[in-house]
Amino acid sequence: MRAPRVAPNFITDIIERDLAAGKYPQVVTRFPPEPNGYLHLGHTFASFLDFQTAVQYGGRYHLRMDDTNPEGESMEYAEAIQDDLRWLGWDWGEHLYYASDNFERYYEYAQQLIRQGDAYVDSVSAEEMARLRGDATTPGTPSPYRSRSVEENLDLFARMRAGEFADGAHVLRGKIDLASPNMKLRDPVFYRILRGHHYRTGDAWCIYPMYDFQHPLQDALEGVTHSMCSLEFVDNRAIYDWLMERLGFDPRPHQYEFGRRGLEYTVTSKRKLRRLVEGGYVSGWDDPRMPTLRAQRRLGVTPEAVRAFAAQIGVSRTNRTVDIAVYENAVRDDLNHRAPRVMAVLDPLLVVLTNLPEGEGETRVLSLPYWPHDVIRDSPDGLVALPSGERVPPERAVREVPFSRELYIEREDFSPDPPKGYKRLTRGGTVRLRGAGIIRADEVETDEAGNVTTIYATLLGEDAKAAGVIHWVSAPHALPAEFRLYDRLFRVPHPEGDHPDDLAPDFDPERLSHENEAAPLDAGFLRFLNPQSLRVTRGYVEPSVAGDPQDTRYQFERQGYFWRDPVDSREDALVFGRIITLKDTWAKEAGKDAPKAGAKAPQPAPKAEAPQTTGHKPQPAPLTPEQEAEVARLTGLGASPADARTVARDPALLAFLAGARPGPTFGQVASWTVNDLAGPLRAGAVRVGVADLAPLAERLASGELTTRVARDVLARAAASGEAPLAIIEREGLGAGLDEGALAAAVAEVLAAHPDKVEAYRGGKTALLGFFTGQVMRATGGKADPAKVAAALREGLGG
Repeated sequence: MRAPRVAPNFITDIIERDLAAGKYPQVVTRFPPEPNGYLHLGHTFASFLDFQTAVQYGGRYHLRMDDTNPEGESMEYAEAIQDDLRWLGWDWGEHLYYASDNFERYYEYAQQLIRQGDAYVDSVSAEEMARLRGDATTPGTPSPYRSRSVEENLDLFARMRAGEFADGAHVLRGKIDLASPNMKLRDPVFYRILRGHHYRTGDAWCIYPMYDFQHPLQDALEGVTHSMCSLEFVDNRAIYDWLMERLGFDPRPHQYEFGRRGLEYTVTSKRKLRRLVEGGYVSGWDDPRMPTLRAQRRLGVTPEAVRAFAAQIGVSRTNRTVDIAVYENAVRDDLNHRAPRVMAVLDPLLVVLTNLPEGEGETRVLSLPYWPHDVIRDSPDGLVALPSGERVPPERAVREVPFSRELYIEREDFSPDPPKGYKRLTRGGTVRLRGAGIIRADEVETDEAGNVTTIYATLLGEDAKAAGVIHWVSAPHALPAEFRLYDRLFRVPHPEGDHPDDLAPDFDPERLSHENEAAPLDAGFLRFLNPQSLRVTRGYVEPSVAGDPQDTRYQFERQGYFWRDPVDSREDALVFGRIITLKDTWAKEAGKDAPKAGAKAPQPAPKAEAPQTTGHKPQPAPLTPEQEAEVARLTGLGASPADARTVARDPALLAFLAGARPGPTFGQVASWTVNDLAGPLRAGAVRVGVADLAPLAERLASGELTTRVARDVLARAAASGEAPLAIIEREGLGAGLDEGALAAAVAEVLAAHPDKVEAYRGGKTALLGFFTGQVMRATGGKADPAKVAAALREGLGG
């Protein structure tokens, strides 16, 4: 018997009873995202439940864009949502719906409610409406406009649609029960006036339905039978049922609430994700550290892994946070069966085998298996079975790997002064090279600072013994590559909680980004960003990968699972991103539980392989005397100590900054070099000269540009080679914003969002970030963030 697609739960129990009773001829579900952002892993569980439940019971599922709010919605998001869901494997066929297609029908249903005496136009302010609703112990008080006649309500509602009134002047409310203990039933708002350009209907409408009104109507219009939503809508179900009864839908859909699923070490709030992107803490919505499906796709996670994760979560009536190890293990399990094993050296150290001949004759070609332990070879047809189940000729289960006199090994695989129990290479010690034999380290060559630069070794016979095995690549044949080692973006399991003692003493959010325009860098969840969520190294990979398809996932032996970055990698400039480590190093080193208040975050133990960290910075190699001198010189010129140390260690950054003009702009130029240009500089992809950055820094310092505009211009100049000031002048980006224009923009934003103004004044001060983003968008990014914040606080009353 085939296993169910969705594990039995209270919703499947209801569906089975409904089908047995003949209540519905077919199960119909829907997934209703709002197209105002990209889907994330939290949406995965909901879409899985909606779509797979329908399939399990022979029904159909719909994809619906709940696009009733013109602010922030776009066709870009709508198309991205469809693309991501198709990637997951969902196929809704012809059943794609947009709420905006039914604006006229919603309006007609609203008129029907008015005629029935079930809705009225209210004209009190948002503040007064909130007061009149009462509270948990006090019933609501009727609005003075609740007794308007049907004719007057119809007239006002028609004039609202015609655009005769300002935003916020009137709303349409349901006339339900002001004394109900369920606050949602105390005459909820069904329509509001909102002038905003809708991405599909343009300016045809200036009134838009609220979710509580539109959502049940759309379910009924589509023929949905089981409307599943998260637990926070449990009180809204009463409005849902009231509308179905008053408007006479039969058969009618029913709403069922399941517990929301959060994920440790991440945030899924669209507002907070947007904060990460707009603040420069990540490179974009597809940054592989983000929880968006766009990001997970770029990271190299497969749709099969995501579906396996969703299937494991389970459905319940309570909210809970899922251990991120469940997701990571689903990714590992999937990759373990599909990823061929190859070798890559991420931090190379040269080894010279002195007893092998020099020249062309030195190279041997080894035949090494892609799956050393998992290939089944015995079969009548002569084919071999791979772990994925695919059957291939024997030659496809192996690859040719050159072996030569000069090799690269990992720097951490040699120690001149090894600790007890060290099983890799030491002076006079032996180690086995994977698939190639045993070597003994005889002599080492060091630089002036005492760092080992070359190991001179001997290749021993097969009768030699060695305690450990290390990987390697042939130096003359190795392909140079950049390796991006991604880690969890946050270093505590619950970054949206309050963990004041979880901050590492050396935590410096400036190392993730030098910009955050919406709030102080240490505010809220940003305090828990992991400074080591991305580390970049340059090394080598064996040449067998050269002819492989772009989307091949590999297991780099002892390093983790990697694939070529689909955005930045090229045949002549390979970039590999680590999808995930081989083991759950966080669980071993930091424990699965979040650090308790008052306790210091645990320090990671030293490991043989490069582990995912607990958020504390690994101790870097000591600076050489020459690097110390460079740090002193750079800080003397104005660079921050952290930027100076980074530049001093990196020849590419040091060479670029060498031509920077001394003076008050030097520190800003150094910061851009480290935080914005480091990756492209190492890849040789920066086309702008450092001398052109000083004028840009001067404009920024003078207040003529915002940080956001400056960084955008910098990125474009680096890619095109055009001088930043030329871009600014050509596009008019340097135009400032006077106080009058800023005040007008603030007033317009506040007037457009009376509900959010009410919520802010009621204590939800986190909405300041929302208002800031709206003003910045309205002013084209030209407003000074500090002045925006001050103007908003004044307009909001504190």
